[in-house]
Amino acid sequence: MENFWTSNRPINGLRHFVLVNKAKEKGKIIFLMVSVIDSEINLKTTYEELIDSGNWHKGWMNLPKPKSITEEYVNFKSCNKVEDINEILVNEDSAFNIS
Repeated sequence: MENFWTSNRPINGLRHFVLVNKAKEKGKIIFLMVSVIDSEINLKTTYEELIDSGNWHKGWMNLPKPKSITEEYVNFKSCNKVEDINEILVNEDSAFNIS
């Protein structure tokens, strides 16, 4: 499975994401995606959403800055003060497990 993805539309103002984990919830495979720019912007998505929906592009698309980091991101950050993340858990078989 490709680890690097570009959303076809901004998610909280950002478009470049990394697949950091996969899990099974309610019988479905769920992928945890984290923004390359801001770890506070993360999401869960299903295999169908990631592969079949047309909402994602495998790999990172070379986009001009105003299209990859939109004004929506600035608004999101100013309105959503999130406490510091103390820990991110990664499965042992994740490509991002460096321990």
